[in-house]
Amino acid sequence: MLMLVALSAVIAPFIFLVLLRMPAIKGMSISSVIVLVLAMTVWGMGSTVILSSVLQGIHKTLTILLILFGALVLLNTLRKTGAVTRINQGFQNISGDMRVQVIIVAFLFGSLIEGAAGFGTPAMVTAPLMVALGFRPLASVATALVADSTAVAFGAVGTPVIVGLSTLPGAGEAMYQEVGSTITLIDLFGGTFIPFIVIFILTVFFGKGKGMKDAFRMLPWSLLIGITYTASALLYATLFGPEFTAILGSLTGVVVATITARKGWLLPKEEWIDARQDGFEVDASTSDIGLFTAWSPYVLVVLLLLLTRIVPWLTEFTRTAIDLTWTDILGVEGITSGWELLYSPGTILLVTAILTVMIQRKSFRYVSEASKEALQTIKITGLTLSATLAMVHIFTNSGLNTNDLMSMPEYIAEGMASVFGPMWIFVAPFLGELGSFITGSATVSTLTFAPVQYNIAEATGMDISVVLAAQIVGAGAGNMICVHNVVAASAVVGMEGKEGSVIRKTLGPALIYGVLVGIGGFLVMHLF
Repeated sequence: MLMLVALSAVIAPFIFLVLLRMPAIKGMSISSVIVLVLAMTVWGMGSTVILSSVLQGIHKTLTILLILFGALVLLNTLRKTGAVTRINQGFQNISGDMRVQVIIVAFLFGSLIEGAAGFGTPAMVTAPLMVALGFRPLASVATALVADSTAVAFGAVGTPVIVGLSTLPGAGEAMYQEVGSTITLIDLFGGTFIPFIVIFILTVFFGKGKGMKDAFRMLPWSLLIGITYTASALLYATLFGPEFTAILGSLTGVVVATITARKGWLLPKEEWIDARQDGFEVDASTSDIGLFTAWSPYVLVVLLLLLTRIVPWLTEFTRTAIDLTWTDILGVEGITSGWELLYSPGTILLVTAILTVMIQRKSFRYVSEASKEALQTIKITGLTLSATLAMVHIFTNSGLNTNDLMSMPEYIAEGMASVFGPMWIFVAPFLGELGSFITGSATVSTLTFAPVQYNIAEATGMDISVVLAAQIVGAGAGNMICVHNVVAASAVVGMEGKEGSVIRKTLGPALIYGVLVGIGGFLVMHLF
């Protein structure tokens, strides 16, 4: 009975969004009410804790909406300045094949954004960019979410490792280095296949009858890109630690992908464009914007994100100058929602949009018009995210109860551990996925479940670093199906109400990745 109650935050969204195909605003509202009632009546959470959790979710929604708003304003501004048209033409010069484009934009560029910012930002940037390049909206969102997985373990300059493991015994640089290197070893067996899986989704779900054949034609090239990323990530994690692994790995991948695609190495001769929107035509007119100038806003986004995260005085300033963090909401100790306004990727995206019209010598009117369009797009999304995050925080705060019960996440983890015992390495990544599915954050998933994973590894005699690495990689895989990431990415391409359709396409890859991570962890544990 208690296990079913604890799992209600997983079961209810799955039923309403995936099986019954409800729009997220309806399905998540019902799910939130169900979890709230069970938390009060069965788990013994008090009304003050429940209300503070709901307010925590609403406050967190505002932080995500700012990122959404910033991503949309930047993209809409680039559309108006003609930069998107120039970027599209640049891709045509590399390759007109949408299978190549999805890897460069969703996997490699998305991984670069993930390494610099994290927190769901990549899909909010790459999905609308792909729509602007001619991809169908559903194809853009599904592939963007699946692609934003391998790099998540090292997202936001190593936050899932450095912060996620910070509460464990022995936490420190040595542990972070060891677990980071182990993550990349495991991902040689899992992450290497993500580019092919992304292409497989694109061709099978959005192709015209020969999806599997069209995917397998890309297998040699996609494996080259996959191994380039994972092998270089292993090198960088070993040499430099977890902070810059995703950034350097994705940059290495971009170089290899661009050179091989231009020369047609390992690629089929015919170009695949089946996922293109009906009526979309590539603008062949001569642009007055250079390719670097067109891409410069995204380069600037990455640079600003990195500077605010690695330059100590700038990090201190952006995190403290305008701090809208709500601490101990309604007086409940520990229930807090952070919001450092200048440090937010959303603020950086907005600043970049303003700088863009200056760099490209266009009118500031474009930013104003882009802002109005963005506000119209995110109106409904705010309600959906509020319901989703209210449920999430009730779930994670459920340890604050009068029945002397552990929190719902801990109850689920201990129940799973008692069932699987010595085979835990195959389950560990799925616990990480579960955490990200509900909370929407690989860092929060690891903060929540790393102590459980640590204790299980210690009790069963398994290599602790391998189990923790499996947790973090699994948490990255959970990014594909996380409800509020799906809601946000769908909103930026105008697909509100179709969130269930997205999850039905990303659930399979998330499960496959979890299996690959389990196998990789088992092999690393016994071979290295």
